[in-house]
Amino acid sequence: MRVDIVTLFPEMFDQILGGSIVGKARKKGFLQVCCHRLRDFSPDLRKRVDDTVFGGGKGMLLGAEPFARCIDTLMEHLGWMPRILYMSPRGRVFDQAMAKSLAAEKGLLLLCGHYEGIDQRLLDEYRVEEVSTGDYVLTGGELPAMILTDAVSRMLPGVLSEEACFVEESHYSGLLEYPQYTRPELWRGRQVPEVLLSGHHENIRKWRRRESLKITRLNRPDLWEKLPLNAEDERLLLE
Repeated sequence: MRVDIVTLFPEMFDQILGGSIVGKARKKGFLQVCCHRLRDFSPDLRKRVDDTVFGGGKGMLLGAEPFARCIDTLMEHLGWMPRILYMSPRGRVFDQAMAKSLAAEKGLLLLCGHYEGIDQRLLDEYRVEEVSTGDYVLTGGELPAMILTDAVSRMLPGVLSEEACFVEESHYSGLLEYPQYTRPELWRGRQVPEVLLSGHHENIRKWRRRESLKITRLNRPDLWEKLPLNAEDERLLLE
């Protein structure tokens, strides 16, 4: 997969997307991340990319033309159209289902806004999808773009050693993840649950499922309402 990111601050991405699992995926060729400095596409001699908002109001707005020039240049270079996403607080909230969908794409083009955002005409011209990472306000779209790239790239074939590394995690199946423990067996008077030391794989599986059901029901009733329960889940809940 190829991920292109248009931003005022490409240097922000080097450390985050260059290390850990994402960095390894890039080195192995499973993922290509290319950052484009928005000012490089400004038609202005001073490389200005923002201006005041029509109708009045505080703050500056990023203009349409620099983004359009970047998108057109990229499309000419690639020879195909990536899926274009604008990291925006008014967009559809990013979740695991969207991450799965995006992981199947050939390429993504992420637009990072700043100040008051981006001229609406750019979004309309290229039919840009707006995506939010949550109901809060940030100074720009760079951190959300990193979050989206991380969540999507870890599901690409070959990035993680085993599919179970992400299939059993919180949100993948609609459930929150069960508690996990490591050595020592006894820490500050707290004992690892006996079932996890039993070696009985079926009992361990049931315990984990029951704990996931319990944690999701208590902590995220919004997820719980959408969860389809099977016959085994009903039995585990009764326990």
